[in-house]
Amino acid sequence: MGVCQLLIVVCLFTVCTLVPRVCCGNVSSGGTRSTLNNSAADFDSFRKKFHRSNQVSSETFNSRISYIQDAALRHVYLNSFSTEPQSAKYGMNQFSDLSQKEFSDLYLRATSDGAPVFSGLSRRGLPAKFDWREKAVVAPVQDQLACGSCWAFSVVGAIQSASAIRGSQLEQLSVQQVVDCSFRDAGCNGGSISQALTWLKQTKVKLVTQSEYPYKAKTGICHFFSQSHDGVVMKNFTVHDFSGQEEAMMGQLVERGPLAAIVDAVSWQDYLGGIIQHHCSSQWSNHAVLIVGYDTTGQIPFWIVQNSWGTTWGNKGYVYIKIGGNICGIADSVAAVFL
Repeated sequence: MGVCQLLIVVCLFTVCTLVPRVCCGNVSSGGTRSTLNNSAADFDSFRKKFHRSNQVSSETFNSRISYIQDAALRHVYLNSFSTEPQSAKYGMNQFSDLSQKEFSDLYLRATSDGAPVFSGLSRRGLPAKFDWREKAVVAPVQDQLACGSCWAFSVVGAIQSASAIRGSQLEQLSVQQVVDCSFRDAGCNGGSISQALTWLKQTKVKLVTQSEYPYKAKTGICHFFSQSHDGVVMKNFTVHDFSGQEEAMMGQLVERGPLAAIVDAVSWQDYLGGIIQHHCSSQWSNHAVLIVGYDTTGQIPFWIVQNSWGTTWGNKGYVYIKIGGNICGIADSVAAVFL
């Protein structure tokens, strides 16, 4: 790894403004000055585009401008790796006025308890492309808002898809119920896929629909339902480490349904679309997602991953991650559910 590559990795895991300026060798001094001089206008445009209607103090205004400047410089470096037509692109999105620490504190609150290495057999004769969305068993993209509940969205997404695969009508189940009631986790302050699944298995809690228990983007008091109340019960689950065995992971997806996974999403603050191949690591788990499919027909094979940051982020709420090499730690801790 070159010095510049090493620095950007450090930058992505710390609050850093100097390193992007050092790394971005492709940015001329004139271009940098132009970026800084236009930053106030850029921030005003940003606020209009992303509906930032709230009033900001002069101190906050200056801070947000600084974060926009840092983001613009970061994007130049991140995009310097995008040599393939399908490569990921990075630029301004709804998170660009946040510092890297703010972004992590608000959105990257999942933890991993580790997972045993998968020791099963790889499934033979897998299709070159598979997407559970085409089976109408994947619910629409949700938005967790300023709540570290990605772990709950991932778990609930897997369960509601498993229920639909078994023949039930596809319904959005209550994420808020898991946020409020999974006592092993910390609600909007973060949680673990494994701990939430263990709680569901041990208690046999019935997940009710989102309409019955709406999402509020804040941790609340657990609301209990009677045993006679309708809901979906998860009977069991598996969690495995598929690093180095992503073909076997593809088999699990086809056989079991959408998979809940923990990833490193620090660089996703700047993601606009395309297939991620760089700028994230394994063993730095911080965010939970739902893997709904894969595609190996193109030049770059990729996982199809549903995120919980709304449809204005990424590929209409989805992110594509290269298959092979455990990019973003996509294979480190992967869960399948059984109903």
